[in-house]
Amino acid sequence: MKTIIIALLLVISSFGAENRDVIRAQIIDKIISNISINEAITVWSDNKELIAEFEKSSSITTADDCGKANVIVVEDAKSINDEKCKNKPIFVLNYNLLKDLPESFGAFFWKKGRPNIVIIKPRTLSLGITVKKELEGYVEESIW
Repeated sequence: MKTIIIALLLVISSFGAENRDVIRAQIIDKIISNISINEAITVWSDNKELIAEFEKSSSITTADDCGKANVIVVEDAKSINDEKCKNKPIFVLNYNLLKDLPESFGAFFWKKGRPNIVIIKPRTLSLGITVKKELEGYVEESIW
């Protein structure tokens, strides 16, 4: 699993922006598919390109409203101001959001030109999320 994600990350840098969205969606799909929240995962995102790619996935169901989702993927904290979006597990696409949103359990972002995946163990535990063995290499005890 880790090898697959690393390979996808390497491919991102060699493609244009539209292919990067596809690969980023595939990486996030792999991450979300390897967590467990004791129910089928339904995802909402403020990134329409990601939603379009998630809709092609066999492992993720998408929602057109964050209130109907049980996992939220966001790029902008302003997109989850609605009360029905609060207190749901959030996966972010920006490291600063990981710091700012206590509901966020993990992130996929670029830092110093490199892709990073971070999953915060105490947050997964408090949100009732089980991280499968395939993602153990990305689990951290705290935010850097």
